[in-house]
Order: sequence, then structure tokens, then C-alpha cells
Amino acid sequence: MIETENSVPNWITKSTSSIQTYFRGVRSEWGKISWPERHQVITETIFVVAIVFVFTVAVYLMDIIFKGVLSLIK
Repeated sequence: MIETENSVPNWITKSTSSIQTYFRGVRSEWGKISWPERHQVITETIFVVAIVFVFTVAVYLMDIIFKGVLSLIK
């Protein structure tokens, strides 16, 4: 197939069509998402931060304990 200077290559039109189809699908699926309420998001965020804090303190305390035990072995 011989292409003229003004024609758009076939692969570009197929790619453009595929991209448009993809984003149409994304738009239709976006409407099906059930978002959580603001109160639920805030509550769960606070729980996650608290749990991370507790585990951080626990690991820090274990580190201090192991350091003390290993210093006795030296």
C-alpha cells in the first residue's frame, strides 16, 4: 500500500481508536465505583496510623531488649 504525504498511517488510526475505546471503558466503570463515606475513611485512617505506631514502638522495644541481651553476651 502506497501512502501519500497527507494520509495518516493505518497504525496511528488504530492506536487512536484503541485509546479512545479504553478511556470510554474507564469512564463507564468509574461510575460503578461505590466510594466509602468520609467518616469511614477518617476512622479507618486513624486506626491504620494507630496500628503502625503500636508496631513501631513494639519493634523499637524489641530492638532495645535484644541490644541489652547481646551486650551481656559480649
